[in-house]
Amino acid sequence: QVQLVESGGGLVQAGGSLRLSCAASGRTFSSYVNGWFRQAPGKEREFVAAISRAGGTTYYTDSVKGRFTISRDNAKNTAYLQMNSLNVEDTAVYYCAAGSPDFPTRHAEYAYWGQGTQVTVSS
Repeated sequence: QVQLVESGGGLVQAGGSLRLSCAASGRTFSSYVNGWFRQAPGKEREFVAAISRAGGTTYYTDSVKGRFTISRDNAKNTAYLQMNSLNVEDTAVYYCAAGSPDFPTRHAEYAYWGQGTQVTVSS
């Protein structure tokens, strides 16, 4: 199994940037697809981005395209989500996930999850 710990969240003004990190331990991280999801109070968990095992393929939800960049460094067992041009609608708890999904945008497809990190964007 894999243990995941997110970090890098915080409070930022609209238009600012944050970089989230996901540190993995346990089984080899490169064996898994990495995904990022977010959840705001009263809303369903939402797909944000995903990256293939070797990093050659990425997926983004439409609302973050051009603003967010997902990446991974398998040698460091770490995944990242660079978030630029943040707006209030990006406020949520962000979760790192790992697994072998048939459909990378579906949260139920991932077996392993981090504890989440809060991102708050102020106007």
